[in-house]
Amino acid sequence: MNHNPRRLPAEWEAQDAILLAWPHAASDWLPILPQIESVFIELSQQICRFERLLIATPEPQRVKEQLLAAGCDLSRVSLYQVPTNDTWSRDFGPLTILEGGKPKLLDFGFNGWGLKFAADQDNQVTRTLHRLGAFAATPLETSGLILEGGSIESDGAGTILTTAECLLGPNRNPQLCKEEITAQLQRLLGAEQVLWLEHGYLAGDDTDSHIDTLARLCPNDAIAYVDCTDPSDEHYPALQLMAEQLNSFRTRAGTPFRLIPLPWPQACYDEEGQRLPATYANYLVINGAVLVPTYADPADADALAALALAFPEREIIGIDCRPVIWQHGSLHCISMQIPEGVLP
Repeated sequence: MNHNPRRLPAEWEAQDAILLAWPHAASDWLPILPQIESVFIELSQQICRFERLLIATPEPQRVKEQLLAAGCDLSRVSLYQVPTNDTWSRDFGPLTILEGGKPKLLDFGFNGWGLKFAADQDNQVTRTLHRLGAFAATPLETSGLILEGGSIESDGAGTILTTAECLLGPNRNPQLCKEEITAQLQRLLGAEQVLWLEHGYLAGDDTDSHIDTLARLCPNDAIAYVDCTDPSDEHYPALQLMAEQLNSFRTRAGTPFRLIPLPWPQACYDEEGQRLPATYANYLVINGAVLVPTYADPADADALAALALAFPEREIIGIDCRPVIWQHGSLHCISMQIPEGVLP
């Protein structure tokens, strides 16, 4: 068998930095800008305890002043003046593979989650940061495939987990069938097994069921997944089917995955009565810690405890993400890890 020299590292492997794209008044965050900025400041403080931070922003001086005022360790922060439409760096930031053991940045197409939102500036962020030297001498490869970072999970050992609802959506890569997209994931990311989740969704989600809102690959052949146990909830049928399918998945060695259920938060709504996509699956793994979205919900503590089972060696830190779900995402969606070896 011809072994692909490429490998997409797992999120829990060693990192050089986290990339954030800072919210600003010209984005959809304007009505709650102080609240969302306070989340980004807290997130920045926690990241800087463990590793470096890269920030793309149209207003680097303003962000620098905010971080200084919050006592953030600016020796660990690099600010880059980059125009952005929005803040979802998980989906327009670089996916970093290892090719022959050396990092390479992949810049996939980003079209606003299937042409739902303007993305002309966000689609250029990775190339702009690369041109500005944010990723040192790490080479960049641009792909014509539309692919968001939140739509795929990797165990670092050849397994990719994704959802059919997103990757097979008609507004992303309509010219490609499931087999052709699988072949692209194999060629570009070194996937040796692609697990397609056919069930599961979150009301209020703009991403067409990104995997990072539903089920996450964890160390030691585990999957943490959202578990809806309320039969009266609209999500119950689909998420029960999702759990059944997760039970049927096998590792590349042929063994079942160890499933770790995450609790189901109470329904959150915006001022117009639209349900917001609150999910504990949207956590971020960093060096030495897991940053977990919380929602001032009775289930928050259970979510932190469940993820402590998945990541027993790491500090588990909750971050109130109620402002983030106001724009239909959560903590993982606003961040992108930069694996070890990219930065000097």
